[in-house]
Amino acid sequence: MRFRINLFGSFFTGLTLFATLIIFAILFVIIGNVVLHGHKIISWEFITQAPREGMTAGGIFPAIFGTVALVILMIIAVLPVGVMTAIYLHEYAKPESVLTRTIRFAVNNLAGVPSIVFGLFGLGFFIQFIGAGMDKFFGLEVVWGQPCLLWAALTLALLNLPVVVVAAEESLRAVPKETREASLALGATKWQTIRRIILPQALPGVLTGAILSISRGAGEVAPIMFTGAAYFLPYLPHKPTDQFMELGYHVYVMATQSPDVEATKPILYGTVLVLLILTLLLNFIAIFIRSKVRRQMRQTI
Repeated sequence: MRFRINLFGSFFTGLTLFATLIIFAILFVIIGNVVLHGHKIISWEFITQAPREGMTAGGIFPAIFGTVALVILMIIAVLPVGVMTAIYLHEYAKPESVLTRTIRFAVNNLAGVPSIVFGLFGLGFFIQFIGAGMDKFFGLEVVWGQPCLLWAALTLALLNLPVVVVAAEESLRAVPKETREASLALGATKWQTIRRIILPQALPGVLTGAILSISRGAGEVAPIMFTGAAYFLPYLPHKPTDQFMELGYHVYVMATQSPDVEATKPILYGTVLVLLILTLLLNFIAIFIRSKVRRQMRQTI
């Protein structure tokens, strides 16, 4: 009997190891193919110049700048709302109340909505309702009621809101209950306890949600197709109401709309490689900040 248990254990251990190796092999093939075809075109000019001649020459700097600006605005928009929602759900709301269950139901369903639906929602709500309403209210021409960087970032913020809420709430749940009770026993109010005790300890988990949002936001194309991304724009956006180029959308356009696929294929692979490197770089910066926060917390304890 014991030999049979060991045999089954070894079999399932080998099976899980085999599945892991398959995942690594697929990842190696994909990344290896991108690096193999994309490294040939990577140069300083390719990274720092604007596209020209129908995107068959020049560089992709406007797309790099647009991607970074989009991700930064998205994080600025999604983090405060996501963290405040998590604080309310975990620290203030009653678990069985109708409002709490409604909010959790909305967050869970929001996580399952296809990204293209967010794009259509952003077009209808942010651009045609809020933006056009602002133009009409202030007596402006078409300024806010058009696709732009701001509306694209807010659309991506909605897309990533469930990720931030769940990550922040889990990090709040990980803070020991005794810590809250000790702070309250010393005379601190509930808000002082949350602001000075709970949030600093939960900050690494909140940054984890930000890291996941960066990874998803930098590669999403469908939500920004209708809300701000431009097909060809060889200059940088100067204000939030400007349209912008974005690496993911740039890849989509060259892969599906180019009249000469062979001429744009090297640029396509190079753009994909830059997108992967940029995503990893943004994630590395967020991970570095999270690690620094954790070290500071250990030193203060």
